[in-house]
Amino acid sequence: MLRTHTCGELRLEHAGQSVTLCGWVQRTRDKGGILWIDLRDRYGLTQLALEEGVETAEVREQARQLGREFVLCVTGKVAERHSKNDKMPTGNIEIRVEKLDVLNPAKLPPFLIEDDTDGGDDLRMKYRYLDLRRSPVRRNLELRHRVAQATRRFLDGQEFIEVETPVLIKSTPEGARDFVVPSRMNPGEFYALPQSPQTFKQLLMVSGFDRYFQIVKCFRDEDLRADRQPEFTQIDCEMSFVEQEDILRTFEGLVQYLFKEVKGLEIGELPRMTYADAMRFYGNDKPDTRFEMKFVELKNAEKTPPTAAQTQDIVSGYNFPVFESAELVVGINAFNSAVYTRKQLDELTEFVKRPQIGATGLIYARVESDGSVKSSVDKFYSQEVLQQWKTAFNAAPGDLLLILAGEANRTRKALSELRLEIGQRMGLRDKDTFSPLWVVDFPLLEFNEEENRYFAMHHPFTSPKPEDIALLDSPDTIGQVRANAYDMVINGVEVGGGSIRIHDRTVQARMFSLLGFSDEEAQAQFGFLLDAFEYGAPPHGGIAFGFDRLCSLFGGADSIRDFIAFPKNNSGRDVMIDSPSPISGPQLKELSIATAVVGK
Repeated sequence: MLRTHTCGELRLEHAGQSVTLCGWVQRTRDKGGILWIDLRDRYGLTQLALEEGVETAEVREQARQLGREFVLCVTGKVAERHSKNDKMPTGNIEIRVEKLDVLNPAKLPPFLIEDDTDGGDDLRMKYRYLDLRRSPVRRNLELRHRVAQATRRFLDGQEFIEVETPVLIKSTPEGARDFVVPSRMNPGEFYALPQSPQTFKQLLMVSGFDRYFQIVKCFRDEDLRADRQPEFTQIDCEMSFVEQEDILRTFEGLVQYLFKEVKGLEIGELPRMTYADAMRFYGNDKPDTRFEMKFVELKNAEKTPPTAAQTQDIVSGYNFPVFESAELVVGINAFNSAVYTRKQLDELTEFVKRPQIGATGLIYARVESDGSVKSSVDKFYSQEVLQQWKTAFNAAPGDLLLILAGEANRTRKALSELRLEIGQRMGLRDKDTFSPLWVVDFPLLEFNEEENRYFAMHHPFTSPKPEDIALLDSPDTIGQVRANAYDMVINGVEVGGGSIRIHDRTVQARMFSLLGFSDEEAQAQFGFLLDAFEYGAPPHGGIAFGFDRLCSLFGGADSIRDFIAFPKNNSGRDVMIDSPSPISGPQLKELSIATAVVGK
């Protein structure tokens, strides 16, 4: 080894020892009579000192020529620092330099390689190999490593076996678009990169492996945002001879173990919430339960309400057109927020009217200190009726009621976004607070009116709940069938999802038929799986965790990109290596491919 120690290793007990360190120049400080150099490697930072009259003039002059990010090998003695720095582990010592070798000089970096850098996202992605030298980015990847190792320890202890599945597979319809790869040896035919190892892990269960896992790359050609990448990583798991409860217990144990090992936190038993309740009380199927602020319905005229209990209508019959025509009138109690100014309320109104949220307006009501209610619709509603609103919201003096009205699904979605915005403004979405839960009892199918057919809410291999199978026989009840499916949600983020799978060929063929596959199409796309089910497939189920998302939650970041070594930008491009890019004519000829880019 070129070095005897790392730059994060030396302490006061090493004083007097002769050591050799290697690393990058973080910064230099030349005070004339003394020159300091901060030397950095993956493990930390150590201060080097060169004092006039102590070190040789040749070494001091050599040190004065150093620039940021020069790669050095330095030999010297460990000494106690006169001015200690208690903010760094090596802050009690420094190295009195005796020999200095420049292993490689460096150009001036395009941005500061510091914790607080002056580089923007685009610049740092272009020079990602420099960005990776920064301590926050390195710590993110170290956290990712710890999560991966803890995952393997836990699953190995539960008798799971890690099996790699193919990366070049068959293109199958699983929800998103496939990335495809041409085959040179089979002209005109293509592989696909896997959106998940779904069918392979089921085949492993047919093969008798019983408990499988894999920390695996998956690929989806879909529109990107902060929490999506075209290639991402899953903790993929499957078990045989199990029911839903077995899977929930096993992987609740995994998440509890990860919180303990990685964050040092004890989390108890995860609460469970049905899909219907999640939609009714939070407006989405991944509720952020770090704070309450549940929805309160003042009117629900849906043909199929989320629960059997019909909401009492306490807003109709007062000639307020917005409420009279609405399918749903629903709101939240922003407690202690009656102090909001008119300007702040106008900001919230503009927020909910944004196209991506879709509400047409916002109604508000303040509960005054004397208990009376002052609303933006006092023209239509008496104090007696407004007091009924106050009771429905369980509101107290100082609270602010925020109410939306309109078509049910759109209104719930808009109120969900408003609830999260209010929670953010009130400081209720603390990144160091964690609120995990299971969401269960999803619908098996969802109807797409544009295509006039059903789609699988999860994927085509999800089993219906046994007690709901009879509902598949009637077009009137097919939408009521619940899936044997479950999602794990943490702080409003879906970190994992899975289901009990169909393991019977007849049931699986029926599911394909419900989804609009002809027998020939089902055989062409999934015949290998249907055939396998005829050779003794065990009951099985599993789950896949978004590994990148889990890491970003543990790291307190909003974007999974911060926890991927070489991520793509929001256009799916790697700006560092300039990919994707055209390939040469000879390569295309080898692949028997001719290209023509057509407009969208």
